[in-house]
Amino acid sequence: MKQKLKITTAIGITLVSLLGCATGGSVAPSQNESLNVISPSGKQQKAGAMQHSLDSWLKDDWEPTVKKDETIRKKYMKEKVVETEKTNGKKKTKVVYEEDNNKSFTLQEYVDKAAAYRKAHPNDYEHSNVKKLEAMPVIGK
Repeated sequence: MKQKLKITTAIGITLVSLLGCATGGSVAPSQNESLNVISPSGKQQKAGAMQHSLDSWLKDDWEPTVKKDETIRKKYMKEKVVETEKTNGKKKTKVVYEEDNNKSFTLQEYVDKAAAYRKAHPNDYEHSNVKKLEAMPVIGK
């Protein structure tokens, strides 16, 4: 008798939960006008200050530094010859290295690029934040 009671209770709870999910009583946040006033789900938000700082560092510092390294060029970039303007009837060509957007990301590629960046921008003690912190009277010496 106890086993039948447990089975019927389990079936009842299952039916109630399934029927509760099947009803169209709830409205998705994108269709709920009151919720969209408070928290619009369809709007594109601006990037924050940290994201903007990271994006500008990647564009202005990381990518140009990494693209200059010869081993990175040979290993991860495609060589592309671009024709530039004609001068005195002669075409000038320029070799440009571009990232292959179809290749998959590998951790080894990131490690190689980080090593190339560190080689171009060595972290010396004279210009580090450690020296600045140690110079502070409360924190350092």
